[in-house]
Amino acid sequence: MGHGGNVIDELVTDHREVEEMFGRIEALPSGHQDRKVYADQVTMELVRHSVAEEAYLYPAVREHVAGGDAIADQELKDHATAEQIMKDLEGCDAGDAEFDRLMGMLMSEIRSHIADEEGNLFPRLRQACPMDALNELGDKVRKAKKTAPTRPH
Repeated sequence: MGHGGNVIDELVTDHREVEEMFGRIEALPSGHQDRKVYADQVTMELVRHSVAEEAYLYPAVREHVAGGDAIADQELKDHATAEQIMKDLEGCDAGDAEFDRLMGMLMSEIRSHIADEEGNLFPRLRQACPMDALNELGDKVRKAKKTAPTRPH
């Protein structure tokens, strides 16, 4: 990942890529080994994305958006929930019954998180934050994703 543009464009592109990977997982039958391959890929992308959001997006939300502390705190709770699911998922094979349950939980959590960010947080940030600051945040997020860990911590 690393696409260019302001922070919102960068993160929305990440969201589309994660959704595409979810679609690949959903298209395969339960127990198919490639489901685990895609689950590992989606975990790597989500961890990079989360680290970058936590380092740069949420501090900007706290600074620029009215009620930003509460919004950022809720987003961090969402991240913690998703991270725990990803940790649990790491120990499962695609053939495990638990794999499908956890993958469903992860997809639901991430899709809800994406809908909230794109429908609520991003429009408010775009309105409250100057464009040059959004562009600078985009650069910082891209750099952070290049060096971020790829496993849930």
